[in-house]
Amino acid sequence: MHPPKATDFNIEIAADLHKWRAFLAIGELGSLTRAALFLDSNQSLLSRQLNALERECGARLFNRTGRGVELSEVGERLFPRVRALLSDAEQLEKEIRGEAREPVGRVTLGFLPSIAQPLVGRLFSQMRSRHPGVSLKILEGSSGQVEEWLADTRVDIAILYRYGPTLPDTEQSLAVVDSYLIGPPGDQRASAGDVPFTALHELPFILPSAPNGLRTALDAMARQHHITLAPAVEADSLPLQKLLVATERLYTVLPLHAVWSEVADGRLQASRIIDPPFQRTIAMAFSKSKGPARAVTAVTSLIVEIVDEMARAGMWRPSAAQ
Repeated sequence: MHPPKATDFNIEIAADLHKWRAFLAIGELGSLTRAALFLDSNQSLLSRQLNALERECGARLFNRTGRGVELSEVGERLFPRVRALLSDAEQLEKEIRGEAREPVGRVTLGFLPSIAQPLVGRLFSQMRSRHPGVSLKILEGSSGQVEEWLADTRVDIAILYRYGPTLPDTEQSLAVVDSYLIGPPGDQRASAGDVPFTALHELPFILPSAPNGLRTALDAMARQHHITLAPAVEADSLPLQKLLVATERLYTVLPLHAVWSEVADGRLQASRIIDPPFQRTIAMAFSKSKGPARAVTAVTSLIVEIVDEMARAGMWRPSAAQ
């Protein structure tokens, strides 16, 4: 059996809430004259509305008295239910009007792990403070997974790395990120401040497995400069990469924000890759079928604001496109 549809409901008597508002005002004030003044209407119109209600209900709702009107037995039974009905309708109207002004709804975001780590906490905190009607759903995965989620509209917004000099028209550049050679504490290469790209030749790396945006770009640049990248381990997990660099004296290549706290605590070291620099762009991409428009706009505005704050803190550099 199929569940009933909204169109299956028969609400002819309750369809005109203005008449029930008149019923409530007359019942509370005991007079059509006073009710007309309260509702900024006229007594003739209220009388016609009341007569129409009584015909639709098939019962008298008021008894006429020398001093005005008073609720009949049927009117007495209906009065509290009508009051509740109108109260619910008023609350619904307030919520609808509020939604028109304030963004509401769920926004789904796809992140790479290294970008999610510094961004998501700040984003959630500020969204909860500024736009409590907006909820966030966070998906975290590899670059290939995030691209797939974006293509099949599982996410409204994707935050990705791009390695080329230009972005598609549908994407917004947020920041430019330098890449760093990440090494264990005490390692000379990773503590040099800057390191030429050729110094990565045949180091024991832990790197993501192909296909992966970082790995593809690294391999391409290595071929251009005639060096060999020698991964001792391939692993897509960011926590595992950082753990094995620290404990097994391996190396990896990451943006500084991905190891910000570990470098600050002395658990890892980082040297910026130069000659040539190995850079990437943090890009914000949108699905073709985005979620609630005002909510998506609120989230994107906050992301831009947070990225700018983090650029001032030194995690990355502002995008030239901003």
